Amino acid sequence: MRADGDILLLSTYELGHQPLGLALPRAFLARAGFRPAALDLSLEPLDEAAVRRARLVAFAVPMHTALKLALAAAARVRALNPAALVVFHGLYAPLHAALLRAAGAAAVLGGECEEELVRLAEAAERGEDLSRFVQDGAGAATLRRLDFPVPSREGLPPLERYAHLQDARGLRVAGYAEATRGCLHRCRHCPIPPLYGGRLFVVPVEAVLADVAQLVAAGATHVTFGDPDFLNGPGHALRVARALHARFPAVTFDYTAKVEHLLRRPLLVAELGALGALFVTSAVESLSDRVLAKLDKGHTRADALRAFELCAETGVALRPSLLPFTPWSTLEDYLDLLQTFEERGWLPQLDPVQLSIRLLVPPGSLLLRDPAFAGAALDPAALTFRWAHPDPRMDALQAKVAGLVEERAAAGADPLETVAAVKALALAAAGRVHQHVTRARDRRFTPRLTESWFC
Repeated sequence: MRADGDILLLSTYELGHQPLGLALPRAFLARAGFRPAALDLSLEPLDEAAVRRARLVAFAVPMHTALKLALAAAARVRALNPAALVVFHGLYAPLHAALLRAAGAAAVLGGECEEELVRLAEAAERGEDLSRFVQDGAGAATLRRLDFPVPSREGLPPLERYAHLQDARGLRVAGYAEATRGCLHRCRHCPIPPLYGGRLFVVPVEAVLADVAQLVAAGATHVTFGDPDFLNGPGHALRVARALHARFPAVTFDYTAKVEHLLRRPLLVAELGALGALFVTSAVESLSDRVLAKLDKGHTRADALRAFELCAETGVALRPSLLPFTPWSTLEDYLDLLQTFEERGWLPQLDPVQLSIRLLVPPGSLLLRDPAFAGAALDPAALTFRWAHPDPRMDALQAKVAGLVEERAAAGADPLETVAAVKALALAAAGRVHQHVTRARDRRFTPRLTESWFC
């Protein structure tokens, strides 16, 4: 297992950024004396020679889309090299362990899994049984504090090929780093609580800064902190941001934080803005208090509206992620969301794809305890439990919106015009006439990444 390429690390999708699902495991394995190869299949073709040479092939599956793509790629890997051990690691792996095992996975790892991946490689090298490396279902993942090396990014596609920051200066090269992993919260729709159970692990400031330094050396002038919630550890977040600004004062950043954290720490939000934060992504999800309670989001409609105002006051744009299609959302909720965003001038802060998101319910989801999913069946192809909205108009609208947003994004359409077209679909579903008015203030530009958030 110690020769070049005996271990092949594969990533299929990581939100348009250079994948940590390759860079971090490779650093752990290299520190242990292995020499893995790595391919990002979102940008690179599957190298058949590399697959045939590999003895162990490990797929990073940190999210739903990545897992769907990895299952298809794994079938190609098995056809090219039936003797290779195929492994899946990342957030979505243990939740779908039964499916992955049926698909021929020799091991399934999640949570803080990089050291386990090293142990697996060592066990495979010795020819040992790997059954102990199958983490099956919620609560099965390894959860222990790791000794983090600096991610190994050498040989990955250059940052210029990934998502860029678009701001007043135009397009800028962006990098991606993480300062924490896991989450203290238990939002019921999120795939993190079933694995982490409310636990948080911090990456040492020195390791974060060393990774940022290599991103800057590779051309990045902006960094996305992709932590599930950057403000879970507010003191740690501030130390990271201060260290970043002290060493690279011209580098800007963005981060993700819950609405309740933004409201609880307005002075911290303001200081992060002064240190270079351009925008914050927050899981607003809905403006319906009924839906927010079902999701156990920890905030209300009023809180969400106040969070937008707070961020505007500090000069840091709030870019919301939304979940407008759930079993509890109504067509009136959808129209109210669109109207509220339009009236308050927040449409420029919205990626149109957010208006198409339908609730995913993976195995182990906390939502499976809800009566709405009683008797629900798992759809192995879709990797989610099936559910139908009690109002057929909502399922029909979601399908139309998803198709429209995808088509217009591929054509490079103006996001505001896409939102207007979505509004027309929603009003038609409600049997109402569309009267669209584009306000001048709706044309304000807010910083964004060129790859919209997806799942």
